[in-house]
Amino acid sequence: MNIKHLLCAAAICFGTLAYGAQPKYVFMMIGDGMGPGPIMATQNYLRLGSETPDARLNMLQMPVSSRAMSYSASSPVTDSAAAGTALSTGSKTKNGMLGMNADTVAVYSIARDLKQQGWGIGIVTNNAPDDATPGAFYAHVPSRSMYYEIGKDAAASGVDFLAGASLRGRKDKEGNPTDLYNILEQSGVTILRGKKGAEQVRTTDSRRIVLVNPEGHAWDNEMGFAIDGADADTVGLSLYTATEACLYHLEKNSPDHFFMVIEDGMIDHLLHGNDGSSSIRQILSFDRVIGRVLEFYRQHPDETLVIVTADHDTGGMSNGCSTTRYKIFFDNVNHQKLSKDAFSDYCTDLLKSGRKVTWEEMEKVLAEKLGMGTVVNVSDEQEEYLKKAFDKTFVKRNAEDVKGLYKDSNAFASAVFKVFNNSSGFGFTTSNHTGNFTPVFAIGVGSERFTGTLDNTEIPQILRELTK
Repeated sequence: MNIKHLLCAAAICFGTLAYGAQPKYVFMMIGDGMGPGPIMATQNYLRLGSETPDARLNMLQMPVSSRAMSYSASSPVTDSAAAGTALSTGSKTKNGMLGMNADTVAVYSIARDLKQQGWGIGIVTNNAPDDATPGAFYAHVPSRSMYYEIGKDAAASGVDFLAGASLRGRKDKEGNPTDLYNILEQSGVTILRGKKGAEQVRTTDSRRIVLVNPEGHAWDNEMGFAIDGADADTVGLSLYTATEACLYHLEKNSPDHFFMVIEDGMIDHLLHGNDGSSSIRQILSFDRVIGRVLEFYRQHPDETLVIVTADHDTGGMSNGCSTTRYKIFFDNVNHQKLSKDAFSDYCTDLLKSGRKVTWEEMEKVLAEKLGMGTVVNVSDEQEEYLKKAFDKTFVKRNAEDVKGLYKDSNAFASAVFKVFNNSSGFGFTTSNHTGNFTPVFAIGVGSERFTGTLDNTEIPQILRELTK
């Protein structure tokens, strides 16, 4: 969107309030873990590391920009379940609880309220659709890990379109199939799979759809990372593809009113792993989805409200670190060819193969996959650190994996990405969440209500006021 479009959008946005306009189409877009640091890093990359230095992220072109507090009822640092509950229901709760208040009493989301008013409801994620953030809009459980119960709540919720990588409640803890798919189908849900299923959305007469990846797909409980080719997958879903399918379904079946939640959960996964470059690529992927939603907004500017926010900040990512001081080398992003998780898998597979590998061979891999030692500067001290990590991992074979929230990381891979981040200028304070402010961007009917410093619980409360 250029400045002309921006000014026109802002004028429309603020002008419609005077006539008491109410939005007919509401989009809540959540970058899981997408705090201010990763957003600024992504914008800096566009300016300093990409071929489009004049480009600006779609979210940063929205006329309303504010911030929200994200603390939970149990901690200054929220988890996704408590944050999702706050964003969806307007109620604070304890970490780990979903769709219930701190006293374990069910609280209800803006999605449920709008469904009762006759709105169409769509929830799309590139995570599992029974994960904490999407689940907060339809489920009520004391623990976010109760996937079977969350799936049953999805069946009972009446949600028109639910999309994600896979429903984890389809199997029990021993990996045996449950009856969850039968429960969904008995509730009138049609289950579609993969990109083929996304295409079938256009021909099905079903009013309720669950869209997931094909069984046995390489990425099971997540759609994968943009840097590893998830967006270009020819069989599995991407967030963009699932969003397109959901938008078509809602326009067809609920043309008068609909509410859509779109979450990029992969941003959070990458920031938990302190993978700076990959998180930048993922935010660019999410911003492309935001751009698609803004296309819809421009077609219906006096009827649409778009909100972009985050449930919390993950990793405490900074633009700048003590190693590079006032310099950040955003061009390094272009030389990273795979995610930290993918490189960790490569190292683990190499160990399992039993093949002996030399430091000279690994140097070539680091140069090819990450540009390290060629275009990405590695100091003598850093090289010595990597050699010691290599020796412990591949020669002595006594290095322990580094524990992670979603996935453990090979010890050598962790060392490599610590050096890559430091050489690039990306700093991290933690591998968990932080209590930092979360961003709030908005455009459209009623968007001026989202100014100032908000509490995350105020976002759904304002939506209730705008849509009642």
